[in-house]
Amino acid sequence: MDKVKWGVLGTANIAKHQTIPGIKLADNAVLYAIAGRNPEKAESFKNEFGFEKAYASYDELLNDPEVQAVYIPLPNDIHKKWVIEAVRKGKHVLCEKPLAMNAAEAEEMYDEARKNGVHLMEAYAYLHSPYVESLKNDIKSGIIGDVDYMESAFVTQCYKEDFRLHKELGGGAMYDLGCYCTTMLLTLSGSEPEYVKAVGEFSDLGVDLQTSAVLRFKNGIRAAFNVGMVLGEDTNSRFDRLYVHGSKGSIRSEVEYNQEGEASYRIITSEGVTERKISVPQNYKLEAEQLGRCILDGEKPHITPEFSIMNSMLIDTVLKEIGY
Repeated sequence: MDKVKWGVLGTANIAKHQTIPGIKLADNAVLYAIAGRNPEKAESFKNEFGFEKAYASYDELLNDPEVQAVYIPLPNDIHKKWVIEAVRKGKHVLCEKPLAMNAAEAEEMYDEARKNGVHLMEAYAYLHSPYVESLKNDIKSGIIGDVDYMESAFVTQCYKEDFRLHKELGGGAMYDLGCYCTTMLLTLSGSEPEYVKAVGEFSDLGVDLQTSAVLRFKNGIRAAFNVGMVLGEDTNSRFDRLYVHGSKGSIRSEVEYNQEGEASYRIITSEGVTERKISVPQNYKLEAEQLGRCILDGEKPHITPEFSIMNSMLIDTVLKEIGY
């Protein structure tokens, strides 16, 4: 079986704890190279995960002709720079969410990928989950009738010190958490938003600690979401919720974004309550394998440029609404 040789630009926590282990599990992937600004840390990643090579700079990794695909877990404000550098070197790219600081940046990044004949995919690992596919299928089946309202929430700990608290790095609850809610609502509604109103609470450093929004989609579905970094300082606390209401019933879930193992949600109708249980593999494995199939077999990226740009436009609107 052909396998894609992966390079990783950076030694961020999400790379260490989620995505690198996912790539290592992927059937069509090889952990080939790791690059970090700290040579010792890059070397430690090489030894821990079994990379073949460790580089002390991102440019060195991108100049390696053996690297076929690159994962970018860098701070939000420099996604554009390194995505464009990578695609111009002919590398396929999986870039951590949110892909860009705004829709104009996203469009420029996708244009560069197209010009250079490579795939660029935004890393929403949870959207590859069979849990999301099951939700979509149940809604499409009509089991809860015509959907008229949806709601999502994602609230986590507050931080004493973290990159999420710095505006110059693209910090704040909307960029970090709101993008999950917007992508879930866009996915399940199957429509574009036509109305958005939002409010936010800001920190002294100018990032939103809480953001709430109401939306109406072009197909008539109304929705709301709430995100925040407010559940106690450095507690590791979090709260996830999804609710979908239809003319014949509703769906309720407290499955965490990117949850693996057994995930379940309840379908509530006049006939009673059905608990839908889904076995979910490691989501980061699923996204690495999917991009690998795009590279090796010509499959279409699951997270399309059109979807990512539409989501970026929605985030732009919310941020403008709250005065970010």
